[in-house]
Amino acid sequence: MANYLDPEKDNTDNNCKLPEPTLRRLPWYLAFVKLLKGRGETYVSSTQIAKEINVDPSQVAKDLSFVNIAGKTRVGYEIDTLLAGLADFLGFTSRHKAFMFGVGSLGAALLQDSGLKQYGLEIIAGFDIRRKLTGTQINGIPVYHISEFPEWQKKLKATIGVIAVPVDQAQYVADHIIAEGITTLWNFTPFRIRVPSDVVVQNTSIYAHLAVMFNRMNHINHTK
Repeated sequence: MANYLDPEKDNTDNNCKLPEPTLRRLPWYLAFVKLLKGRGETYVSSTQIAKEINVDPSQVAKDLSFVNIAGKTRVGYEIDTLLAGLADFLGFTSRHKAFMFGVGSLGAALLQDSGLKQYGLEIIAGFDIRRKLTGTQINGIPVYHISEFPEWQKKLKATIGVIAVPVDQAQYVADHIIAEGITTLWNFTPFRIRVPSDVVVQNTSIYAHLAVMFNRMNHINHTK
């Protein structure tokens, strides 16, 4: 019997030395340093990064220590070295082949997002239950019927499954993806899918973030 994770708990590996808050901040550092590179800057200090990201400078230095990047006293971090180190550490320099499951409005929008490829995620095919979409392309990416997934997985060997199906199909599709050997899932549905303990799942629900935003709006309005 598969060992399933508790969907209400943080499924981060306890043996991972990198705190998740640090991992969430590093892409913000990378984006800011890219802007400085575009402006012709060659060095950046932890104070500059901290001011832009709104964190303490000591936290920036601590975060970057996990990446094994050291700055120079009174000079800061060399931007080219910092860019390369962050991109490599975050996995953005590797090519990760992915399949998109669910080619509705959200799934189609993700297929249109060419920026994902710049960060190492290459969606190479989409799958949907609607026959009318079979044989079409979105942003040059072919779309197949979901029944063809096992065949294309054997041929293309994707390592990531991106899920953007209706909520009532989320668990079924996740189980189907895992059964064909894909062990990393990026879940865009508001349903907390259950997965075996050896499967990585990242939940990204825009509705959850929308709820947080509305809650903060209400709090501010009530305190005025």
